Amino acid sequence: MTVLAAQRTTRRRFLRSLALAGVATAHAPLVLTASRTRVRRVVGSGAYQYEIEHDWPQLPDRFTWQTTHNVAIDGDGLLYVIHEGRAQLKDHPSIFVFDPDGKYVRSFGSQFQGGGHGLEVRREGSDEFLYIAAYQHLKTIAKLDLRGNVVWQKYAPMESGVYAPGEDTKRRRIWGRDRFLPTNFAFLDDGDFLLADGYGSYYIHRYDRDGNWKSCFGGPGEGKGRFQLPHGLWVDRRNGKPRLAVCDRVHHTVQYLTIDGQYQETLTGFGLPANLDTLGDLMVVPELVARVTLLDKNNQVVARLGSDVARISADKKHVIRQKKELWQDGRFIHPHDACFDRDGNIFVAEWVASGRVSRLRKVD
Repeated sequence: MTVLAAQRTTRRRFLRSLALAGVATAHAPLVLTASRTRVRRVVGSGAYQYEIEHDWPQLPDRFTWQTTHNVAIDGDGLLYVIHEGRAQLKDHPSIFVFDPDGKYVRSFGSQFQGGGHGLEVRREGSDEFLYIAAYQHLKTIAKLDLRGNVVWQKYAPMESGVYAPGEDTKRRRIWGRDRFLPTNFAFLDDGDFLLADGYGSYYIHRYDRDGNWKSCFGGPGEGKGRFQLPHGLWVDRRNGKPRLAVCDRVHHTVQYLTIDGQYQETLTGFGLPANLDTLGDLMVVPELVARVTLLDKNNQVVARLGSDVARISADKKHVIRQKKELWQDGRFIHPHDACFDRDGNIFVAEWVASGRVSRLRKVD
């Protein structure tokens, strides 16, 4: 299959998924105050109300957003944002750091331009590190310190036996089940980490903290431990024993497995779930079909935030994604990642052409 054909196939799959995920949209968000410069809107209800602040972090004029992908918070409350970027802008950073007030702190990661995707912060002893997954032509994972210095960088784990010859050395934008196109990470208590090859082989790989490959499980299939685009994953510790939750995106489900990959159960009712995060008893599920869902510790839905499902599902040509003037305050287009801060606020990165990161401030 040619690169162009692969891109068209991926886009057709996404459009079909939007149609399948057509769910009734929530009530319009409540307007608290309005001014010439900002509209404040509250979404949710009861104990789960949040004020949405779109475009919360501000870039210096010398930089531009380029399809935001993932967000993460470090121990000091700094927000890290990665965007896919554009391969031709080789000197432009792909990772930006903001303080708790949304002010720019620093940026780095130009080597991930054109393929920046997964980003997580992990504490190891007294230090914290960034784990980066990059797809498209880059096909790599990396561990950085919080200043952007590379600790290690790895490519396709050929010892797994699931990749085409040369996949660890050829920097070409080729899609397929024998390709390495990693998307997101999850971290284990013993120091190992798991990696979802969400756009490539559909396998979940296990590594040690130094990036040495150990094993894999999953692969393409119709559920129960097999996947159709395992885009995001998270080790869910809310009920004591850690379990692995995997966003099986094309199936619109979240699958639960043991840490070793044995299937347990499937949660349904999502619209292209993209990734996961937890805080206390809550799990947040950003859904590419225009909303963010909160689950309690029993995985019951307690809130659907910023929902615009009907309008976005009807947008078969992705016009809204491209035109910011069509975006509506208090509603999402394509949430791609979300994370909590320690105060229970939620940060959402959206898969939109000009990028958007929103803060959902918890309303007491």
